[in-house]
Amino acid sequence: MQQELKSEITKQHIVHEAFKLFYENGFKSTSINDVMKAAKMTKGAFYHHYKNKHQLGLEVIKLKIQKRVYDGMILPLNEPGNAMEILESTFLNRIKSFPIYDKKHGCPMNNFINEIGNYENSYQLALKNIVDKWKKALVIIIEKGKNENVIKKEISSEAVAIYLISAFEGIRGIRKLYDNDIILDQYIAGLSLYLNQLKL
Repeated sequence: MQQELKSEITKQHIVHEAFKLFYENGFKSTSINDVMKAAKMTKGAFYHHYKNKHQLGLEVIKLKIQKRVYDGMILPLNEPGNAMEILESTFLNRIKSFPIYDKKHGCPMNNFINEIGNYENSYQLALKNIVDKWKKALVIIIEKGKNENVIKKEISSEAVAIYLISAFEGIRGIRKLYDNDIILDQYIAGLSLYLNQLKL
């Protein structure tokens, strides 16, 4: 039992360091040696826990990227209250919460999609799974809003969900090009205009 716990802690440490390096430098340009140097471990320790970099990449998607999206963008949608207010606050609070480090490096999921989304089928499926879960959660809250008579019934819940995801992911990538938040302020203004058009 003690050995299992130690092994799990080691794996978490490797995944944490790998996530940081993939986020800052990209997946393809980060080697196993880079990860193990950052983790202050030997290459043998890596191969004790992972077969290859491909397997590590999947773990990073599952344990880091999926958790970030779930905690930041899906979990808040389950809060009780007015569906439209929850929808607005989830997107606005999240976009306003990012520190400079995150603004500089963009969205980890979006970075992975752009870099390796078409690289390997297993990566594609893992990333698509996150988007599908996010979309499903958004559709549920939009439908709830329709039932509460705060969102127009004639709109397509799926279309709105995908638009909101795409716009959010897009602005995270665009913000990397700028050294201030003016572009984010413009996104927030545009998001507010869009969401107002959905209201009854």
